[in-house]
Amino acid sequence: MKPRICLTARQVRISASEELPMSSSLPPTPPRQLDETGFIDAARARLEEVYGPRSDAILRRLVTLISHQRGAIDATPRPLWSERDQWLITYGDSLLDGDRAPLEVLKGFLDERTEDIFSGVHVLPFFPWSSDDGFSVVHYREVNPELGDWPDIRALADRRDLMVDLVINHVSRDSLWFVDYLADSQPGRNYFIEMDPATDLSQVTRPRNSPLLVPVSTRRGTRHLWATFSEDQIDLNFDNPDVLIEFVGILLFYLQQGARTIRLDAIAYLWKEVGTSCIHLPQTHAIVRLLRAIVDYVAPGTRLITETNVPHRENMSYLGLERAAMEGTAPDEAHLIYQFTLPPLLVHTLTSGDATALTQWARSLPALPPGCSYFNFTASHDGIGVRALEGLLPQHEVDVMLDLMHRFGGFVSMKTNPDGQDSPYEINIAYFDAMKGTRRGADAWQVERFLLSQNLLLALQGIPGIYLHSLTATLNDHEGVERRGQLRAINRRRWQLCELNELIDSRSTPTREAFGSLKERLKQRAAEPCFHPEAPQRVLETPPGLFAIERGPLPDGRRLLAIYNISDQRQPLSMPELDQGQWLDVLADGNVWAPDEREILRPYRSLWLVQPGLA
Repeated sequence: MKPRICLTARQVRISASEELPMSSSLPPTPPRQLDETGFIDAARARLEEVYGPRSDAILRRLVTLISHQRGAIDATPRPLWSERDQWLITYGDSLLDGDRAPLEVLKGFLDERTEDIFSGVHVLPFFPWSSDDGFSVVHYREVNPELGDWPDIRALADRRDLMVDLVINHVSRDSLWFVDYLADSQPGRNYFIEMDPATDLSQVTRPRNSPLLVPVSTRRGTRHLWATFSEDQIDLNFDNPDVLIEFVGILLFYLQQGARTIRLDAIAYLWKEVGTSCIHLPQTHAIVRLLRAIVDYVAPGTRLITETNVPHRENMSYLGLERAAMEGTAPDEAHLIYQFTLPPLLVHTLTSGDATALTQWARSLPALPPGCSYFNFTASHDGIGVRALEGLLPQHEVDVMLDLMHRFGGFVSMKTNPDGQDSPYEINIAYFDAMKGTRRGADAWQVERFLLSQNLLLALQGIPGIYLHSLTATLNDHEGVERRGQLRAINRRRWQLCELNELIDSRSTPTREAFGSLKERLKQRAAEPCFHPEAPQRVLETPPGLFAIERGPLPDGRRLLAIYNISDQRQPLSMPELDQGQWLDVLADGNVWAPDEREILRPYRSLWLVQPGLA
């Protein structure tokens, strides 16, 4: 039995008037929908958690704003996800071609080269910006003219789902809001957080080692402002409800432009309260739940995803599972969380040749209720965060990995701890080069090791996100680091389209091999019902050199085994599950799995074995 072919983009991006082909025993996940009464009740409760006695007036303003903007948003309910959901992550200018608008170049590349294997695309901040490659936003409602314009964005959203960043924690000091603040004018006068520099802020959790308070010269003299990430990224004051209302308006505007997934950037640091860590505060969670109520009301099927590069348990809190269990309700916070543990844990696993920690972590993941899932990735525009490994790996193992990444051409960025000491925050390296070798050094298995990391990613429960530079096996961009003066530039290369096309079309290049292999795997994944985000996942017992999971069984009995040799040594296959009937090899055109494969699995080999269910 051969796997079903990949569906067209029109079928992948399901509209309300379309029916999904009957190819899976798990239907696309329906969205939660709120009527007007349900929305007002939910919004009132969330606003009371944040603003107390001020909440009634804020609710009236919120309802008025939504009533004025809702008519321009496509409110047709859409399924949240199915096995066909798989995303590309890219900057708007990662592909360049002469004088053509980069967003136009990106759309052409997706249409012509990826054959609709991606159901969605996350275009990283495409707004005018002053630093941090887009995350220091100057104008939230404009497209950077160097990239294109809103019609280019809407054209991308027309054929596939679009993820847009809501950079909600901070704004560029070049923004008009900040100009208002300096001049003591509305609306920006009260948009920022002034703090006496003598205030004890030692408990504040920092993701950077830059000063937390930035001195600023204003008409009222020198003021010190809260800046979690950099002196150019000034934190916004959500204790001022005007800021909340402004960002709800921005959210609605993005929905009007066709966005169907909203990424809440750096959301964990949103609310500040002196004397606390100023991370994951209850008010922050309440605001996420408020935004969830808004999208469930105005555009059911819109997904919220939280970006919180923190230890695993803290990251999980944004699904709201524990609170929902206590209240006896369905979770109503984020739909998706970034699986930040996966990128560094895979680096450790594949460079050590030992899957023990990966197996233990995967086994600890809870079964998620409908409407909640993971966004699985190995690489993104940021580095490989190491905070997610806290409590999962002993420090000496982390240190070994950091040293190895240095040897493979990477860097390590630091953060400041409450005691004033610095500690590693993230590894800056191209993921392809992170797979250059093992602890013994570089070897000849780089391509195979890298492709296994991606094959493993695709099989895990959740929705996969593939960074453009993983799709193209991009190397460390040391020239970019020198030219742009930031370590993260090592993984943010800007390709000339002609150069990239030449590498893809050449007979023998890592780019060609990675690109072709990942395209094929993505096609196979999109056609396999067992990869539905809500299909059960069970981690199997294996020796340290193997990692294996079962997806399913589905209601019709279909199940899939994903087995990986994560080492550079041949591994014997002695798993009782393999003796339970006949298996079909998805990665070999659906043919019956050959008996000789039961004995030995070659280094960095992947198996996707399926037992079909009832006809």
